[in-house]
Amino acid sequence: MTEHPTGSGIDAAATASASAPASAEPIVPTSTGLGRVLAWGSWDWGSAAFNAVATTFVFTVYLTGKSFGDPDQLSEFLSWTITAAGIVVLLLAPVLGQRTDTSGRRKLWLGVNTAVVVACLALMFFVQATPSYVWLGLALLAVGTVFFEIAGVNYNGMLRQISTPKTIGKVSGLGWGMGYVGGIVLLLIVYFGFIHPDVGLFGVTSENGLSVRVSMLIAALWFAVFALPVLFAVPENRAMQDLGRPRVGFFRSYAVLGRDIARLWSTSRHTVYFLLASAIFRDGLTGVFTFGGVLAAGSFGFTSGEVIIFAIAANVVAGIATIAIGTLDDRLGPKPVIITSLIGLVVSGSLVFVLHGGGQVVFWTLGLALCLFVGPAQSASRTFLGRLIPPGREGEVYGLYATTGRAATFIAPAMFGVFVAIGGKQYWGILGIVVVLAVGLAVMIPVKGKQDQLR
Repeated sequence: MTEHPTGSGIDAAATASASAPASAEPIVPTSTGLGRVLAWGSWDWGSAAFNAVATTFVFTVYLTGKSFGDPDQLSEFLSWTITAAGIVVLLLAPVLGQRTDTSGRRKLWLGVNTAVVVACLALMFFVQATPSYVWLGLALLAVGTVFFEIAGVNYNGMLRQISTPKTIGKVSGLGWGMGYVGGIVLLLIVYFGFIHPDVGLFGVTSENGLSVRVSMLIAALWFAVFALPVLFAVPENRAMQDLGRPRVGFFRSYAVLGRDIARLWSTSRHTVYFLLASAIFRDGLTGVFTFGGVLAAGSFGFTSGEVIIFAIAANVVAGIATIAIGTLDDRLGPKPVIITSLIGLVVSGSLVFVLHGGGQVVFWTLGLALCLFVGPAQSASRTFLGRLIPPGREGEVYGLYATTGRAATFIAPAMFGVFVAIGGKQYWGILGIVVVLAVGLAVMIPVKGKQDQLR
């Protein structure tokens, strides 16, 4: 059983609520089983189908292309669509996470939410390259984003089931790294199999966007296959049903959530400060990848094929950095990793804007520098919170984490859209992302990481 030092905000909040019977205490693993870790990480590997192919380097680039209208206007539509999806998740994530804790059905809901994302990916096949289909494409992105983020709450909640306090940084880094490597493999398949050749596999061509549309079918199959191992290898969180936390109705869950947040605020404000800081900077991290491909094509003259080549290189850099830095996370604690990464992101992003006239060389150089810092910041942020959560509260607290951070994906897209509107050019959106990252860094610096506890 994992010990949580007195004074940990979340732990104190848990103690102040109902006390669990000793027999009902969930078992925290004392060793890391490689099979379960790889099965868990396989979901991250498969999630590249949505992260890399749908929202970053293929479908969003396709949807903001000239076939659908004015690229600058379409970029604004995309930003507001993701904003709307983020608001929906903001309202739902913590309550749904809380309910999976008390119901003991975390794995079930991971499977259900993942299935909806797979369906959205498959339906993107029907988005033909004409303006009349742009709203179908945006709607599928919005729905897919909502269910993907909710699935992520369930997935993150499993981290403590398959790692130990001494290995959580490595395990989290391995999962993020597998996601990036999975993105590389899938993008290679999509690029060389369908997008790059004039006539791809099965006679697919680019006419009416068919090469991209078929790629979305491949992405759907990819996610469906690689999401399965975690559903078989990692046990359901059934013990959570007996932790003394009553199950309540859906709307009543909001009242319970409100009390838990108030208790958290009174017992450990720095935990709340971290949630707020990560809300800002993780949204900026998401923005880097969400708009990376769009900027490469719209502002730096990359063709669709060149965007995918850049994406492959970006995933290589991000994957290697994330896996390697996981060891430092366990040794030094996650806060130094987060701060260093955010500084690197702000500097690199600012240089992309200032030097944008340098064309593709600038984007290649500084874009890869950005990718060097994104993965470690994401992984360390997940472990920062994961080390503090008491058993039985994973879904609820990661739901708050999703709500206040990556789930609140409206901040960076909105800032991107605002700066595009101010500057009149797409590349101005880079400044919007940099501002979000800089504010997140400023809020994160004074947060007390309690490194003795986090190591």
